[in-house]
Amino acid sequence: MRNTEVNESWGKSSMRQILFAILALFVATAAFAQAGYQIRSGDTLQIEVLEDPSLNRSVLVLPDGTISFPFAGSVRAGGRTDSQVGDSITAGIASNFSTQPNVFVTVQALTERAARGSGPSQISVFLMGEITTPGEVSMDRGTTLLQALAQTGGFTPFAATKRIVLRRTDPRTGKSSVHKINYKAIANGTAVGQDVRLRDGDVIIVPERRLFE
Repeated sequence: MRNTEVNESWGKSSMRQILFAILALFVATAAFAQAGYQIRSGDTLQIEVLEDPSLNRSVLVLPDGTISFPFAGSVRAGGRTDSQVGDSITAGIASNFSTQPNVFVTVQALTERAARGSGPSQISVFLMGEITTPGEVSMDRGTTLLQALAQTGGFTPFAATKRIVLRRTDPRTGKSSVHKINYKAIANGTAVGQDVRLRDGDVIIVPERRLFE
């Protein structure tokens, strides 16, 4: 009887391990597919230039797979990832800036054909520092920085809201970029267009206020 119980226990443990392995593989495959989504004609892209919010806009991918963007002209988007399109736009507008601009491209809406097989509708964002509820938070794709902070309860009394840090990692290259954002200016309307749309894996860091700040 004891041997039978041991065998049953071992069998259940092995089955749990197999199920966990299958689940982990499924999650990893889904994340990879989402990160490598190839843009199609009919998709709508949200393009943001951190250094010049007047360039921020939504653009439709035309039937020939191209989009049009100021200073960059016609840019091929069809069959490419959002990161690749961002690189092309960056190269096209770089001569108009003293330093290389930071361009963020997000698939805002999928063509109906692509939407049927689209990936998860939520992203994971990490909040640190002087936040009321820090930690990992799941949010709807397309959520902006302002919306995210509102959903998580806002700041502690010691938050330096004029110099929030957004740390973003490019899933294609693994390269991280850091951007300082003046939340207070966005909230009171003096920095219209700078409310950045968040991406999966973004880290928002709210530092502590300095003396007399």
